[in-house]
Amino acid sequence: MRRKPKFTFPARFLLIALTILCLGMVYASYALDITGSPLNTVAGYVFIPMQRGINYVGRFISDKADNLNDLRDVMEENAQLKAQVDELTAELNTIKLEQYELDNLRELLSLDQKYPSYKKVAASVIGKDAGNWFSVFTIDKGKNDGIEVDMNVIAGKGLAGIVTDVGPNYARVRSIIDDVSKISAMVVTNNDRCIVHGDLQEMNASQRILFTDLKDSKDEVTEGAEVVTSNISDKYLQGILIGNIGEFKKDANNLTKSGTLTPAVDFEHLEEVLVILDKKESGGETE
Repeated sequence: MRRKPKFTFPARFLLIALTILCLGMVYASYALDITGSPLNTVAGYVFIPMQRGINYVGRFISDKADNLNDLRDVMEENAQLKAQVDELTAELNTIKLEQYELDNLRELLSLDQKYPSYKKVAASVIGKDAGNWFSVFTIDKGKNDGIEVDMNVIAGKGLAGIVTDVGPNYARVRSIIDDVSKISAMVVTNNDRCIVHGDLQEMNASQRILFTDLKDSKDEVTEGAEVVTSNISDKYLQGILIGNIGEFKKDANNLTKSGTLTPAVDFEHLEEVLVILDKKESGGETE
C-alpha cells in the first residue's frame, strides 16, 4: 500500500513569508506609532540583534580589508627594501674588490721601492698548474715586454720564483716552493749560508719549505730570522727576501742545521707579480 506523500513547504518560501511578516510588523509599528505595543516588542527582539549582527559582520569585513591593504603595503615596502639591500650588497662587494686590488697594488709599489736599483715590469698571473699552490704559474707578459728566461720574479714581500719559459706575450714561472727549486741563500743575522729547497709536501703540511746546510757555529740564528738570496747564487739576484726561519735543529753531523722556512709570498693567493728585468751574471755554485 502506497503512502501518501507528505506535504512540505519549501524553506525559501517560509523565509520569504517570515521576512514579509517582519517588515509588515515594523511598518505597522512605525505607521501607528504605538509605543510599547507588541509590534515594538517583537521588533526589539528580532531586528536589534539582526542589526547588531550586520554591524559586527560589517566591521569584521572592514577590518579584514584594512588588514589586507596594510599587508599589501608592507609587502611592497619589503620588496623595495630587499631591492635596496641587494643594491647595497653589490656596491659593498665592488668596494671590497676595489680595496683588495688597491691593497695588491700598494704591496707591489712597496716591493718595488724595496728594490729600487732593479728595473721591473708588472704582470698578472693568468694560470697555474694543478694543485693548491702556485708552484708553477703563467703570467701575461713575455718577450714583447723584455722578459727572458732566468729573470727573477717577486711578489708579496719577497722572492716568488724564476722565469723558465717565455713566449711573445706570456711567461712561465717556477716558484721557490716547487719541488725542483733549490736556492743558495744566507741568514741576515750572521750572513751564514744555507740551501733553501722547495717542498710541496711540507707546504701542504705546514705552509713552509725547507732549508739545509746552515753552519751557524756560534748559534746566532733564531726563529723568525730573515733569509735572503746569497751573493753566490747562480741565477738569483743577491739580497732578495726568501722568508723567515721557523723550526730548526742540528743535523746528525753536529756541524750544520736544517729546518723549515716560511715564504715571504702567499703562494695560495698569487695574483700580481713584478719581473726583475736585470739578470744575474753566471758564475755561482747553485741557483
